[in-house]
Amino acid sequence: MEALPRRKNIRLKRYDYRSDGYYFVTIDTYQQRPLIDKYRGEIEKMLFSLPKRFPGLAIDWHSLMPTHLHVIFVFKQVKMGLGEVVRVFKALVTKNAENPFWQRNYYEHVIRNDDALLKIRNYIKNNPLVERIEFEEFYKRGSDKSRLKPGKYHTCTDGQIIGDGHGSDKSDPCSK
Repeated sequence: MEALPRRKNIRLKRYDYRSDGYYFVTIDTYQQRPLIDKYRGEIEKMLFSLPKRFPGLAIDWHSLMPTHLHVIFVFKQVKMGLGEVVRVFKALVTKNAENPFWQRNYYEHVIRNDDALLKIRNYIKNNPLVERIEFEEFYKRGSDKSRLKPGKYHTCTDGQIIGDGHGSDKSDPCSK
């Protein structure tokens, strides 16, 4: 009997996913089934319960699409890693919805600077119009050496900076 092919590890080698910073995560529904709208309330309830379950975690921005979720998590001295946060979220939703609900894995990107954070927020906001995100485009003009400071500020599209951003696809803190 042939062994099953090994899944490719898509995580950064030698990166500590408990590190303080911003993480862009995309989670797809199982087989790209359009289940999100049916369970939108439960999904948002579980998503917004995560900061209570994981002290130091914040949700900077999110958007629910019919077949996937985009979210930017902010870690500030969170004791668990990103994988555990995503695992708990997926389990909570699945427990209250259909099984299987989510794809087996998730996509993540460590956000390295303010410019990338702004562009990823815009990508999430405009996601229905965008097919694919090219992360390297976010870092072409500037250095990726400067780290973001979690929970300090939110940069609006017009360049305005406000404290502790908690934007989502339903409310824009920049428009208040």
